[in-house]
Amino acid sequence: METIVFSVLFLIVIIFIITIFNFIPVGLWISAAAAGVKVSIFSLIGMRLRRVRPDRIIKPLIKGTKASLDINTNQLESHLLSGGRVDNVVDALIAAHRANLELSFEKAAAIDLAGRDVFEAVRMSVNPKIIETPWISAVAVDGIEVKVVARVTVRANLARLVGGAGEETIVARVGEGIVTTVGSSKSHKEVLENPDRISQVVLSKGLDSGTAFEILSIDIADIDIGRNIGAHLQIEQAEADKKIAQAKAEERRALAIAMEQEMKAHVEEMKAKVVEAEAMVPTAIAEALKNGNMGVIDYYNLEKTKADISLKESLSNMNFEVGVRGTDKNNK
Repeated sequence: METIVFSVLFLIVIIFIITIFNFIPVGLWISAAAAGVKVSIFSLIGMRLRRVRPDRIIKPLIKGTKASLDINTNQLESHLLSGGRVDNVVDALIAAHRANLELSFEKAAAIDLAGRDVFEAVRMSVNPKIIETPWISAVAVDGIEVKVVARVTVRANLARLVGGAGEETIVARVGEGIVTTVGSSKSHKEVLENPDRISQVVLSKGLDSGTAFEILSIDIADIDIGRNIGAHLQIEQAEADKKIAQAKAEERRALAIAMEQEMKAHVEEMKAKVVEAEAMVPTAIAEALKNGNMGVIDYYNLEKTKADISLKESLSNMNFEVGVRGTDKNNK
């Protein structure tokens, strides 16, 4: 009976010890002590109670202490609880310390919480980065399109990383500077002869203002000639003028057709009135003869006059046809 009780007590003690060692990271505390980092066992227990993984604090602290950084557990724990990347911040501080760059823990933590890779920023401060722009199209004064590719060498500015614009802004500003410089050139030949002029003018504009980078140099990597934009615009303008002229001509033609139709209608109306009047002539003559207002001699003279008029019209038409035929023969 005593053996069973002793076994049960021994098992309980073992389970209690295992639980304590799982809750209290004794191994981590020993590692910190061996590295010369002063961390009390109660601090580790407090981290457990605050639901903070002690290894994510102690390991970066050991790394920073070995690199002679002035950091403590409260700073690291506060940054971790804020959603920061403690290990990345400590690596950045170590890299900055080795490169003699001024970077405090508060500044590094702020950069990290802003969503930027602070360690990569420190590396870019030591080793500048090259940003290559896409093909940038610009047009000189003579209307020739010039295409340019530029390589922008930038260095991270740690003081402006928080709130500073990114690489997209640098590329956009460089593209705007290239378009302005090429656009102010009188000829595309000037651009081809002195491509370094583009770099000098664009670099002098201070395009890195308000960005997280410092532009070290702008180099023209490639340059090419595109379309003749001026000639293309002139062709389009001529085509537009042609369509306008055609529309106006069509308008005049429609107006002429309308006037012709109106004149034809007027002529037909006049013919109808003439026919109506001619139809009334015999009746009027008969009425005049009946009433004695017109004699036989007068009627005879009237018919003779009508015959003369008809003969003259026939002769006139014949002369006109002969003249037209003669003209046609001369033309042939």
